[in-house]
Amino acid sequence: MKAIILAGGKGTRGKPYTEYFPKAMTPINGKPLIDYVTKYLKSFSFIKEIIIISDFTGLGGQIKNYYENQKDITFVQDSQSGTGGDLLHIDNKLKEESEFVLWFVDNLCAINLKKMHEQFIEKKSTACIAIRTKRKEETGFAVVENGIIKEFKEKPVMKLQIPECLGIYMLGSDIINRIKAKSKQKEINLSFDILQQLSKEGKISAYDIGEIEWIDAESPMILERNEKTVKKIIKQMGF
Repeated sequence: MKAIILAGGKGTRGKPYTEYFPKAMTPINGKPLIDYVTKYLKSFSFIKEIIIISDFTGLGGQIKNYYENQKDITFVQDSQSGTGGDLLHIDNKLKEESEFVLWFVDNLCAINLKKMHEQFIEKKSTACIAIRTKRKEETGFAVVENGIIKEFKEKPVMKLQIPECLGIYMLGSDIINRIKAKSKQKEINLSFDILQQLSKEGKISAYDIGEIEWIDAESPMILERNEKTVKKIIKQMGF
């Protein structure tokens, strides 16, 4: 199985930092964010190759320079055609694959890809998406009765009414044909243009990460503010 890391994008949420380096190269304990993702993916024996998609003519060139001597990592230029459109440009690299992992680089999580794959197979899915049903809030909450505060709950773990989708996917290679059917579009958004229809057909399964931590590593500021969580995730990843 191959793993694709989407490391393109404009990094809007990470400005001004992303004006100097791509989000993928955001430093965590002296190493770039993407290095934790690639090494974690390699820790699963069934992941044989990693394909990184980014704008290597721009700031993404820093990623290529970092990995230039590693044979099991392939680089594909970001086509600026959306999260779905980019997959069309690696069709030839997936021809012998029945399924693959798609990982958005700003997702930091020690997800159990083996169990996620088992869910993917068991549900006969075309796609399996990582979700979480609980979230630790960043602010304080209050228990209120008749306009009177009875109790404070500082940064509680909240059960979500609707599960939150994370940027880690297990996809069947036949999804490429779905994307090809939309190829006349200038940009193809994987979620809205492809997965939305698949969900209506009951072909998408969900893998709940449970108690495992996850963070959207959108900027150095977010990582610094959630330092304890980041350290916990890195430890869960085995680093």
